[in-house]
This record gives sequence, structure tokens and C-alpha cells, in this order.
Amino acid sequence: MADTKREIERKYEATPETRLPDLSRVPKVAAVVDKGVAELDAVYYDTADLRLAAASITLRRRTGGSDAGWHLKLPVAPGVRDEVSAPLSDQIPRSLGSLVRARTRDAELVPVVRLLSSRDVRHLLDADGALLAEMSRDAVRAERLTDGGRTAAWDEIEVELADDGDPPFLDVVEKKLRKAGLKPAASPSKLARALAETAPKGKRARKEEAPPADHAPQTAGEHVLAYLREQADALLAYDPAVRRDLPDSVHQMRVATRRMRSAFKTYKKVVDRTVTDPIGEELKWLAAELGVARDQEVLTERLKSRIDALPRTLLLGPVRGRLRLWSVAHGSGARRKAVAVLDSKRYLALLESLDTLLADPPLLKAAGGAAARVIPAAVIKDYDRLAARIDHALELPPGEARDLAMHDARKAAKRARYAGEAATPALGKPAKRFAKRMKAVQTVLGDHQDSVVAREALRNLAIQAHAAGESAFTWGLLYGQEEAAAAQREAELPEVWDEAAAPKIRADLTG
Repeated sequence: MADTKREIERKYEATPETRLPDLSRVPKVAAVVDKGVAELDAVYYDTADLRLAAASITLRRRTGGSDAGWHLKLPVAPGVRDEVSAPLSDQIPRSLGSLVRARTRDAELVPVVRLLSSRDVRHLLDADGALLAEMSRDAVRAERLTDGGRTAAWDEIEVELADDGDPPFLDVVEKKLRKAGLKPAASPSKLARALAETAPKGKRARKEEAPPADHAPQTAGEHVLAYLREQADALLAYDPAVRRDLPDSVHQMRVATRRMRSAFKTYKKVVDRTVTDPIGEELKWLAAELGVARDQEVLTERLKSRIDALPRTLLLGPVRGRLRLWSVAHGSGARRKAVAVLDSKRYLALLESLDTLLADPPLLKAAGGAAARVIPAAVIKDYDRLAARIDHALELPPGEARDLAMHDARKAAKRARYAGEAATPALGKPAKRFAKRMKAVQTVLGDHQDSVVAREALRNLAIQAHAAGESAFTWGLLYGQEEAAAAQREAELPEVWDEAAAPKIRADLTG
């Protein structure tokens, strides 16, 4: 069984001669309690080419101290990590190994570094005796377990916020430490420092093998590739979040797939579609597989809120019970299926394809062109596509054909919005304004489509209720509400579109 906690800490350089200031004078600190010295022995695991280290992820088996066991640390923000732990065992727990599978793929996890730390621990307590933070002084000895077994040693100070602590408290402590002459550590973690200081001469960690970005993207190709890499990174970052069932993780992972697919299409004159189209189809498959649980959850919440807003006198029959049964029947096992998709060979092959694409991108002639010329042309082409679909939808009378046309327009609006977002680093505020207007159009069309989907669900619920001998009145009433909501969105669309279609918004893209 794995446990998770949010780790917020800061590290500082030290030497054996470093003297700590009196932290009992730090605001909110009423006492500094010496908790003694613990001897820690940690072995860190990674692939032979250090894929976890490249992603700032650490996996270790540690004995000694109060939290012996396996620990997987996933980056959240600078100085903030989620630590997922599992009981001590001889083998890497499957629960932790699965969380890094998108990084490791089929590569074996092996011991790469051993850290022996003598940790002098002190607790910073408030007036009520509650823990504010834990400060430790570590004397560390690192041993490389591969590549010749080089060693290194250093001292450091670490301040970790209590589980329910207030992050600004670390600023107060840091101010005191800086006044005493301590400087923030150059390395973000002990492992990062150990790998750097024990690396064989002439060899660096995988993260440093890629040429550093010594200049901002200039050409159209550089901008597009930077955006694609950003989405690929997001895909990998949200993989463990989906496996852990974190809020909004499925949605964010799907967004990354959609943005990448959209960029492939928008910038087809920059990146060769004969290469990207097959990858785009696999991204579409992944988004669809992940969407089963998310779409059902969103729909159920929409119908539930409709029911909750009705007076009790209009709830005829076991309405809430019927909705629960329907929701469970449609969502049963959805999360388990999503995790199975992430463990599938097809998904891992998709990740390999993305790596190959980004390592050796199939750039076309336009990739070498100026971003200010190539990128606006691509964005405006997506706008023209949307404009044609909007015009078609507005020409149709209300009904099924118009619903389908508005759904097609919604997809085009999303693509135009993503095009604007992708163009923002190159074009700045004009692209940001364009994306904002396209998002407004997408929102109206999206709300309309949600009502179409909700009406189909309500029709099926009414049929089920009738077949079970229950009243279908409430379901019909809700169906009527959704019809009215769809009509309202249709009435709003022309005005929202007029604002988005203002010529100046497009003219500003080209300067």
C-alpha cells in the first residue's frame, strides 16, 4: 500500500564548520527541539541512462530513521515534490514502478547511487508545541554504483515544512539563515548533486546531453518544436497523476494530446504530416480511451445539478436513484481501464514515436522561415476554417443538422484557440487576444454540445424509467430545460462570433 505526502523543502550549502543561528528567535518559533542523530542508508534506482534523473524524479530504498522504506519523489514545482512511499522490501514495489513506467518504458531500474547520511535533526515548534518545520544537518557520503564507483562527500542544511505548514514560513527561516551566511544549495536534490560529483570524467547525465537552449526560438520551426516538446512533457508529467487518480489529471492529459494533434494540423507546412498524421491518430485514440471516465463524470454532474435545482414537487419517482444506477453502469471500471491503457504496449509505442519525432523532427522548408511570417499565416488559415463552419451552422434551421454543424464548428474553434495559444510565444499579445476570442466561441459551442449530449442521456433515462414502471415526467422536464439551454447558446453565438471575427484581431497577428 502506497502513501503520499506533499514535500516542501529548501536546501542550503554547508561545511562541517558551519554554525547555525539561533532559530528560536524566528517569528512563530517558540522552541527548537533536538531530535538526535539518525544514520540513513539510501540506494537510488534509475535506468542505466538515468531517465528518472533527467525528469527530476527520484526512487530510493532507504533504511534508518523514522521513515524507512521505498520513496518515489515526483516534481510539482521548484522545492515542491510529491513523495509516494511504500513499505520496505527487497524488490521495487509495483505500485511505484508503474508510476514511472512512462519514463522507463522497457528499461530496467538498477541501483545507481548509494547515499550514507548522518542526519542531525531539530524540530521547530510553535507556542502550542505543534511542528512548524524540521531542520536537518546532513553529512553526506555518495558512492556511484555504476561507471567506476567514484565517491563524493559534502554537508548540507535542509528545512522541510510540516505536513500542514504554511509555505511562507520557509521564507522567514531562510531570511535568518541567509543573515548567518548560508546560501541556497546549487543542486535541487542530494541525488542530483551525487550524480554530478561522481560522474566519470567526460560523461554527464542524460539531461545534460541535449544541447542547451542558448537562445530563444527564432524560426517558425524552432517555435513549433518548442510547443510540441512542451505538450510531450505535459503528457509524461500527467501520466503518474492519472494513475494516482488526482483531480483533473485525466482532463489535463487529454488537453496535451489535443494540443499536440492540433499543432500537427495547424503547422503542416512546418512539420511533415506524412510523419505526424499516424502519431496524431494514436493521440486521438489515447484521448478517447482516457475520456470515458471524464466525460461520464462531467455528464453525471450536469444532470445531478439539474435535479438538485428542481423543487421537490417536481421530482416524480426515484429520480436520484435512477441517475446513480445509470452513472455506475456507464462508468463502471472506467479508471481501471484508463490505467490499463497507460500500461499497454500501444501507449508505450506512442511515447517512443513522440521521442523519435522530437529527436529528429521532419521539418519542411517553411520551418526555416521567420516566425512572424509563417505562424500568422497558419493561424489565420485555422480561423478561415472556423469561419466557414460558423457560417454554415448559422444558415441552418434549428434541429439535428444544425446541432451537428455546431459540433463541427466547436472542434474548429478549439483548433483555432490552440493555434493562437501555440503562437503566443512568437507573436505575443495579438496571439493571446486571438486565442481568448476563439475560446469564447468554443465555450458557447461547447455548452451547446453539452446540452445535445445531455438530452440524449435524458431520453435514455426516460425510456429506462418508463420500462421500470416509473414516472418519466422529471426526465422530460429536464430534457426541456436542456432544449432551452441549447436555444440560448444558439442565440448568443452570432454576437460572440462578431466579436471574435473583428478584422483587427487578425490584422494584429501580422503586425
